[in-house]
Amino acid sequence: MKISEVARSVDLPISTIRYYEQIGIITDEYVIRDHNNYRVYTSDIIHHLNVVKHCLAVGFTIRDIQSMISKNGIPKGEHVNLLQDKIAEIEAAQQKLEESKQQLYDILTSDIICEKGFGKY
Repeated sequence: MKISEVARSVDLPISTIRYYEQIGIITDEYVIRDHNNYRVYTSDIIHHLNVVKHCLAVGFTIRDIQSMISKNGIPKGEHVNLLQDKIAEIEAAQQKLEESKQQLYDILTSDIICEKGFGKY
C-alpha cells in the first residue's frame, strides 16, 4: 500500500505516518522498499495504526507506545498492570474533574460577583 492509501484507511495525515515511522512506532516489519526505493506498507499496518490510535485515545502517550513496541511483546501480567494503571489514572482525573465541578457550583451558589471587582462580595 502507498502511504496515501494507508493515511486514508486509518484517517491519519501522511505527516503523522512519516513521524511514526521516524520515531519507531511503525517498525520495519510494516515497510517494504520497492525497486524505486519507495515505501510500500504491508496490509498489517492498518491494524497496527488502529491499535496505536486506540491507545492514544484512552490516554497512553507516544512514549508509552514506543516503550511497548520496543519490548516486542509484553507478558500478560505486565499488560494487565499497564491497563490497570491507566484505569487508575483516568479515575483520578475523573475525581479531580468532579471536585473542580463542585467548586464551580459552590462559586455559583455563593454571593461572589464580579460587578464590584473580581471575587468581591
